[in-house]
Amino acid sequence: MSCTEVAATDSTDRWESIRDLPPSAKLVAKVLDYNETMTQSQLAEETLLPPRTVRYALTRLEEQDVVDSRFSFSDARKRLYTLTV
Repeated sequence: MSCTEVAATDSTDRWESIRDLPPSAKLVAKVLDYNETMTQSQLAEETLLPPRTVRYALTRLEEQDVVDSRFSFSDARKRLYTLTV
């Protein structure tokens, strides 16, 4: 297997658990992939999706165990989301 084939296989396997999710969840995952850690409001602003849609996408991603969330130290009312795949 060439290096290109290995990289393509790793990339495909990485996104396998996200493949069958709704487009909004895929978009949120991709934005988290580029930005590492974001709040729900930051995700809504970056994706231009309504907050309710971002909430639904995050729920679907959490069900697939591809997103980790934790409380923000600077504002405990907010959660920080990180992609784990």
